[in-house]
This record gives sequence, C-alpha cells and structure tokens, in this order.
Amino acid sequence: MTDRTPLETAIEARGLTRTFREVTAVDNVSITIPRGEVFGLVGPDGAGKSTLIRMLATVLAPTSGDALVFGHSVVSDPHAVKPRIGYMSQAFSLYGDLSVQENLDFFAELRGVPRSDMAARSKRLLEFSGLTEFRTRQAQFLSGGMKQKLALAATLISEPDLLFLDEPTTGVDPVSRREFWRIISGLHRQGITVFVATPYMDEADRCDEIAFMTQGRIILRDTPAGMKERVPGRVIEVAVSDHREAMAVLRALPCVHSLEVSGEMLRVLVAKDAGECECELRDALTAAGFAVGHVTPAATDLEMAFATLIPTAGAGESSDEQIPAVGE
Repeated sequence: MTDRTPLETAIEARGLTRTFREVTAVDNVSITIPRGEVFGLVGPDGAGKSTLIRMLATVLAPTSGDALVFGHSVVSDPHAVKPRIGYMSQAFSLYGDLSVQENLDFFAELRGVPRSDMAARSKRLLEFSGLTEFRTRQAQFLSGGMKQKLALAATLISEPDLLFLDEPTTGVDPVSRREFWRIISGLHRQGITVFVATPYMDEADRCDEIAFMTQGRIILRDTPAGMKERVPGRVIEVAVSDHREAMAVLRALPCVHSLEVSGEMLRVLVAKDAGECECELRDALTAAGFAVGHVTPAATDLEMAFATLIPTAGAGESSDEQIPAVGE
C-alpha cells in the first residue's frame, strides 16, 4: 500500500473493534480514505455500518484499535476531531416546534458557530438545500425529504471538512433522494469528504469508492465500476410469464450461476464463456411451457455485484493491505 501524507488522508483506521457483551459489531476494521472522496459503505442490516461510523465520529469509543481523522486520534484526541466533522445519524433529531430558520440557529449556536457568521451561513445553506421559501415553516410540517435536507443543513452549519451520513435517505421518496444526492455532489465539488452508509445501490453507484461490509468486517473495497467487474459472469435479462415459477427451470441449467428477480423480469448470471446461453435459456423455458419475451444481455449492476460477491468474499480480512483501494 502506498503511504499517504496526513494532508492527503481524511481517515486512517487501524484495527477498529467494538463489542457489546458477547456480540462483536465491528471486527478489526482497517481502512484509509483520502480527502475529497465520496466513500460509500454498503451492507445488510446488522453488518456494523452504524457502529463503525459512530466510532469514527467519536460518538462511540472503540473496544480496541484506533482511527486518525485528519491526523487526530478518535481515542486520545476526540476534541480535536469534533470541530472538523459533521455527523448525521439515522435518527437525527430536529425540533418540530421550531421553524427551519430557528433549527439552523439552534444548531449553529450548539456547535459554536460565531454569531457574526450565523446569518450568512444559514442563508447560504437554505439556498443550497432549496429551503429558503420554507424558512419560517415549523419542522414538524415539512415532508420527509425536506426534513432530511434540513438535517443536512444543520449538520453543515459548522462547515465541517468531513461529513458522516448514516443512511440519510432511508424512507425518503425517490425524487427527494435524487435531490439529496444533488446536494451531496455539490459538497463534493467544494472539497468536503463524505462518508455515507447507504442501503441503496443507485446511491452507492454515485460514490468514488464503495466497501461491502458484513458481519462486522469490510470484505471488499473498490470503485463501483470495479465491483461490477468482479462479478464472475455476465448478466442476461429474461422477460417470461410466471417469472417466479420459471426460476426453478433456469436454476437447473448448467450455464446458470445465479439469478434474481428484478421487477417483472429475471436477471440471470451466467458464465462469461457460455456463448449460446441465451438460446439455452429460451429453449428451456419454451420447452417447459412458459411464454418467453426477450432474452437479452444486460449490464451488470451493483445489486448483482452485492448479491454475488457478499456470500463469497467473507473469508477476506478487514485490512487495506489485503483489500486495497484502487490506486494504492
């Protein structure tokens, strides 16, 4: 692994571990994240994503190990870390009886923003997040997407260099999710480092790098394109009547590695060298009495990568040396 200087590194974690009685929520995680990156953390519920973020954000003390955030230890020097970061948890608490503006003013004061800077910062954030016209509305009367944008604005009021977002768009409608990520892209262009945990593969696809986490360990790390290239096969999309019943027929074919339901269609992973597999799929389904629509090659997406790689990668160690980032 190529060494980075402190000026180039936002996070350098080594052996971070957190146990809760008999449960190891985060297990010996080591990872280095450069400044200015949008880094995505993906994994099933209970993988340890929130616990890892809480340790990096100095909210939760590690059981063992340490992490440097802009060169400062989260264990021995958390007070030097906190002014540099913003942390938006899954249950970020706004005050419903306060207006949008009053919430921003409250969090600005809570985080030590100089009074002389408050007005200019809140004005800029309201414009940035599209909330200017709602500044006098009580937070309890905002939509789910608007509440998340206000929570993000409140997190940004202290102008952090590193932003931790723990599944910030869970439960938010698709349009609001896209708008939220438009804002994240704007932050990225400003040079802010973003560390985001997300259950949505379309959001993970927007990140510079992503890591798959399961059972407390980071088992794979790569760019979104690199993750897709790791999938051991190619994808064929099949439109077929009674697609769930058709799955049993397809699974019995030697060329089929795995398959998943995608809306009303099936996405079938086959061996890369299975040249005539499209015809085999069509013939098998037709012979079994199914009405077959199209059987066509399709792009590999992150959902397929996640479904395929997570079960087979668990033997990997949680270390940058053994799971290198691209370019290291």
